[in-house]
Amino acid sequence: MSHLRISKLLLLAVQVCSISLVSISAQTVAPSAAVSEFDVNGMKVLIKRRPGTPTVSAGLFFRGGVRNMRAENAGLEALTLSVATEGAKSFPRATLRKEMARIGTIISPGSNYDFSALALATTKENFDLSWRMFTDIAINPTFVPESVERVRTNILTALRSESDSPEGSLELLNKRTVFSGHPYANGPEGTLPNIGRFKPADLAAYHKSLMQTSRLLLVVVGDVEPEALKKQIAAAFGSLPRGEYKEIPLPGISFLRPTVDITEKGVQTDYVKGVFAAPSVRDPDYYAMRAAITILQTAVFQEVRVKRNLSYAPDASLDERSANTASISVTSVNPSEAIGVMLEEIKKLREQPIDEADLANMAGFFLTTHYMKQETNAAQVADLAHYELIGDGWRNSLEFLDRIRKVKPSEVQAAANKYMKNVRFVVVGDAKHIDRSIFLKS
Repeated sequence: MSHLRISKLLLLAVQVCSISLVSISAQTVAPSAAVSEFDVNGMKVLIKRRPGTPTVSAGLFFRGGVRNMRAENAGLEALTLSVATEGAKSFPRATLRKEMARIGTIISPGSNYDFSALALATTKENFDLSWRMFTDIAINPTFVPESVERVRTNILTALRSESDSPEGSLELLNKRTVFSGHPYANGPEGTLPNIGRFKPADLAAYHKSLMQTSRLLLVVVGDVEPEALKKQIAAAFGSLPRGEYKEIPLPGISFLRPTVDITEKGVQTDYVKGVFAAPSVRDPDYYAMRAAITILQTAVFQEVRVKRNLSYAPDASLDERSANTASISVTSVNPSEAIGVMLEEIKKLREQPIDEADLANMAGFFLTTHYMKQETNAAQVADLAHYELIGDGWRNSLEFLDRIRKVKPSEVQAAANKYMKNVRFVVVGDAKHIDRSIFLKS
């Protein structure tokens, strides 16, 4: 899965202007008091009560992601959780589908590079029944052969179609290039040979290894009473083995020199992505880098699209992985000129100080987007889990705006110099359109 991005992982379950600066302090203090943290048999639990909200969202997270995978079993975790949602001991597939449709509950799986999850979205009035279905799926999946084959077919179809589009081909090339030799090379989606050979017994055995409380994190957000829910959690998970799960330290991603890798493909425009190392959310440089990427994103849009009309959607982005990267990307009939302009904007960030006023104005952008992303319970589950699992603790999620506002122009410039270099470019298109001397300037 963008990473799968972490917010998307939970939003799978729910398909799922400015704000006055005066209100910031009040809004950033309240969430901490609303979060209850406790342990159930070795499993960490976070419950955030949001009185008055009609829905409840939950995520059962499995630590580690692909760092627990090897080439020969990549994709097993994602397949296991996907089949688990097909049916369980007390709720076989037909019963489960009927009840979920009747009350509008959604239970869905998701896997990314750093962790996996089972996600629940339901209404407050139907929470008790939904919780029973959710925990039955998590603890007692049946892995009947028919369900395994159904899910297997869907995943194989998706894997076979990955390179059908230029965008898909670009991402495949990017993963092979950027993650070569890194644990992330074993993508969470797996491979065609792996997915094709896993048997129901393999899934059942892997599920047993997952269900250790030392590996689990449960996050619930909604109008729920923590003390009452604690009893339900203990009843469901209290008898699971604790295990002795320890996360393996994950190496960072770094590049020693710029590179260009090209896949020839007959397309009308050339597709280009340039990746460089970046700090993760737990790194002190993260907030300066977020500011730097936002400034770069605005600059490349203005220079590449608005002023020169070289591309419809040039972009700069920062990923959200434990071993993190950032990127610039563009589709263009003149990719060398477009990339030359984008690299020039990176050069400006590295060499020219950022204006204090521009940086201060950017805080309003982050304020707006931050609260828009926090509107749903599912998004708040995702945010708390993201910081707890890879961001040195959930409390750091409440400090995002404060840390962004404290970023100094000198820190933005320092981040640009430290990370925005040795760009690894991947290209899908016509090699004759690529001036390597331009691409290798970084």
